[in-house]
Amino acid sequence: MSRQIWKPGTLVYPVPAVLITCSDGKKDNVFTVAWTGTICSDPAMTYISVRKERFSYDIIKNTGEFCINLTTKELAFATDYCGVRSGKNLDKFKEMKLTKEKCSVINVPMIKESPITIECKVQDIKELGSHDMFIAQIVAINVDDKYIDDTGRFDMQKCNLIAYSHGEYYELGEKIGKFGYSVKKK
Repeated sequence: MSRQIWKPGTLVYPVPAVLITCSDGKKDNVFTVAWTGTICSDPAMTYISVRKERFSYDIIKNTGEFCINLTTKELAFATDYCGVRSGKNLDKFKEMKLTKEKCSVINVPMIKESPITIECKVQDIKELGSHDMFIAQIVAINVDDKYIDDTGRFDMQKCNLIAYSHGEYYELGEKIGKFGYSVKKK
């Protein structure tokens, strides 16, 4: 096998493509982030990495709140648009026909069209270079009823979630296993 050596870069893909919502009490904004994930399960914690130049950076830094809205195949166009347009002089909710709904804990709108919205309170900001990492505690999760079956189980497979991989968006595919299947007794 032959390999090339490249300079360090960001090739840990695929990653979630999510819509982040925030508000300063006067203006609500939505923007796209691909650098997010779980960092702790107890307490439930997550992060987003944001460039300081982004319009929403100061909003989140000053309010300490944001929502992660998971995106779907149906939201792919809005996800891309909200990542390449600034909310400074534009209402991306209106432009993309995204419906605002009130969160249960924080003062940030969530996106009705998102199957899952994760309400977050910032605990720490790590200055890292091109991006700063907002480390946040998850304070509530809002799940669309249409993805809950008769037994009360949430069926994430039905959400048509998307991922971002090296400049491109992909619909998540077929389930190939589940946690622990490699050691399950037959």
